[in-house]
Amino acid sequence: MRLEGSERSPLPEPHGVGPLDGAERVEVTILLRRQFASLRYPDVVRLARRSPSQRGYLSREAFAQYHGADPADVERATVFARDQGLEVGVSAIGARTLRVAGPARLLGPLFGAPLERWSYPGGSCRGRTGYLSLPKELERIAVGVFGLDNRPQARTHFRRHKTFAATDVAYTPPAVAAAYDYPAGTDGSGETIGLLELGGGFSPSDLTSYFGQLGLPTPSVTAVSVDGAGNAPTGNLDGPDGEVELDIEVAGAVAPGAHLVVYFAPNTDRGFLDGLNEAVHDTTNRPSVISVSWGSPESSWTAQARAALNAACEDAATMGVSVLVAAGDNGASDGVSTGVPTVDFPASSPFATACGGTRLLLTGGKIASEVVWNELAIGEGVTGGGVSEAFPLPSFQSPANVPKAPNGFVGRGVPDVAGDADPASGYSVRVDGTDTVIGGTSAVAPLWAALLARINQSLGAPAGYVNPLLYSPAGAATFHDVTSGNNDGYSAAPGWDPCTGWGTPDGTRLLEVLRSASTAP
Repeated sequence: MRLEGSERSPLPEPHGVGPLDGAERVEVTILLRRQFASLRYPDVVRLARRSPSQRGYLSREAFAQYHGADPADVERATVFARDQGLEVGVSAIGARTLRVAGPARLLGPLFGAPLERWSYPGGSCRGRTGYLSLPKELERIAVGVFGLDNRPQARTHFRRHKTFAATDVAYTPPAVAAAYDYPAGTDGSGETIGLLELGGGFSPSDLTSYFGQLGLPTPSVTAVSVDGAGNAPTGNLDGPDGEVELDIEVAGAVAPGAHLVVYFAPNTDRGFLDGLNEAVHDTTNRPSVISVSWGSPESSWTAQARAALNAACEDAATMGVSVLVAAGDNGASDGVSTGVPTVDFPASSPFATACGGTRLLLTGGKIASEVVWNELAIGEGVTGGGVSEAFPLPSFQSPANVPKAPNGFVGRGVPDVAGDADPASGYSVRVDGTDTVIGGTSAVAPLWAALLARINQSLGAPAGYVNPLLYSPAGAATFHDVTSGNNDGYSAAPGWDPCTGWGTPDGTRLLEVLRSASTAP
C-alpha cells in the first residue's frame, strides 16, 4: 500500500547521484496510529480560551494512556521488524513511535524505496524520490516512516552581526525583557524550558563567562541525546554553535531561575520529529515551554512530516506545553529560489506560536521606536511571515483578516507575535569563546519562551497553548503594535499583519489577561 504523504523530490541542483552501499546502517522511526480512534481528542482551541488554572490539562502519562499508540500495535510492529532481521530500538507509547535499524539492502526494499548516495556542495546524504509503500503487516497500523532519506532538513534562524553602522546598537537579553515589561518578581523558578537543537553545541565555560558578565548565576542546563546526537560544539561562530548558545543565553538570562533542557537531534526530518517528541513527552524533565529556532520552507517537507510534527505540537497543547517557533530570517519568500511568498515550517503549525522579528531602539530602557526587521540591503536578513499553503485558517485567527496565500488558499497566518531580531539591534552573547552580537527570529523564540516560563511561575499553572487568547480582543491589546516596515512581500499595518503578527509583548499585561481569561465553557 502506498504511504500517502511520503513523496520525496530530488535535491535541488547541483547534486550528484551514486550507488549506496547495501551494508550502510539505516535507522528508521515508524509512526503508529493512535489507539482509541473513536475517543474524542481534546478540543484544545476551546480549552485554551479558559484561564490556565481552569483548563484541566492531561498529564503526559494520561495522554499516553488515552491518545498514544496501542501497545498491541507496538508489539505487532516489533515482531514484524524482528522477523525481517531488523534491530528494534526504543518505542514510545505517548509519541506513537518505534525505532528500528538495519542495513540499507533490507530497509530500502521493505518500504519500496530505492536508496541512493547523493552528493551536494558541502556534504552528502542518503536520498530517495517518490512515495514509500507499507508492508502488508504494517498497512493498518503505521501512518509514517522517517529516516530512509537523511538529507539535511532544517536551517538555523540566527544572523550574526557583521556589517556595522554608527546607528547600530546591541542589548543584553534582560534589557530587552525589561523594555517589554516582563512581569516583575519572576525569574522562571520551578519551570523547565526545552530547547530543540539539530547540531552544534555549547561550552560550559562560555556559559560561566557569559552569565558572570551579566551578574547572573549560570543556569542549570541538561543536555539530552536523541537518535545518537549530542552536545558537539564545532568551534564555528557562524555554524550551529551560534544557534545553541544564543538559545541558552537568551532563555537563561531572561528566566535565570528556570531549568534549561537542550534536546540534541540529527538535522533530518526523522531527527526533528524524534527531538520534538522527546521534549513534548519527556516524563523526566517535563518542560512546560519548548523553544524551536530551526525550520525550512513548507514545500521542503513531506506531507507526512508536516502532519507528524503538527500532531506533536497539538499533543503539547493538550498537555499544557507551549511551543514557540522562529518564523524564519529570509523574508516573505523564506529563501525559496522562485521568490514566491511562502512560510517557514514548523512555525506554520496552528499549534505553535510563530515568532517574527523587529528592529528595536531603546531610550532610557524604554521603547523609542520599533519597525519590521528588514536588513536585506546589507545582507543581514529579514523576518519571515506570510500565509500557509498547507494548514487552513484556524478559527482563532478569524478576527485577524489574514490575506489569502499566493495560490488563493485560505491559510494560517504567520507569525503570531514578534520581538527584537535585527542584528543591528541584536543581542550581546558569547559563542565559542568570543563575545559577539546575534539577531534573527531564533532569538525571539527563546525570548518568548522565557516570558511564558515567568508567566507560568506567577500563575502557578502552565499558560500552555496561548494562541486563541492572543487573538481575543483582550489578548491583542497586550501588544506593542508594529505598523512600519515590510518583509519584502508583506507590509506592517495596524493590528495583525504577516510581518510581526500582533506585535511585541507587554509581558505584565499578558499575564493579567491570562490570569483573568474567561472560564466559560
